[in-house]
Amino acid sequence: MTVFHCARCGAPLTPDLRRLPRIPDVSVHDKDRDRETGLAPSTVPRGSYAVDPEPWGAPFVVPESGAVTARGGRALLMPADMTGMVSAGPRNSVIVHPADVPGLRPAGDLGPHHGCCGPLGTGSRNLACGCGALVATIAADCMGPYELHLDPLRVYEAAPGG
Repeated sequence: MTVFHCARCGAPLTPDLRRLPRIPDVSVHDKDRDRETGLAPSTVPRGSYAVDPEPWGAPFVVPESGAVTARGGRALLMPADMTGMVSAGPRNSVIVHPADVPGLRPAGDLGPHHGCCGPLGTGSRNLACGCGALVATIAADCMGPYELHLDPLRVYEAAPGG
């Protein structure tokens, strides 16, 4: 089991979480979306986390010729001026269920990085610890994945009580 903490102030951000061996597949079928919010099911179940070895989140760049860009149901909906761009963000971000980090608060104006139903996840870190450190990015629009990424440079993991 693992607890994630803010690297700036040391505050615990999550309860005890168990690591999944891989990122679960995401349903892209409308029948699996929440009827009230339109959100896809969370990428990881409550009480769990997965590590994304691929770049995720801002900054975004124009892909090199021949680069593989498909991410299936986890592909982010991009603002119009970023269409076709790919992530050059950090590798090894920690994906958690959004409800497993209740103490984080929205930070700043999302501007074009907000879809019709929620944040796209394209505008860099958009959630802050109580100390103000920007530690995570949530993607929660009805047209994309529903997942929260803890920034691997702004959080650290420790065994419970450690």
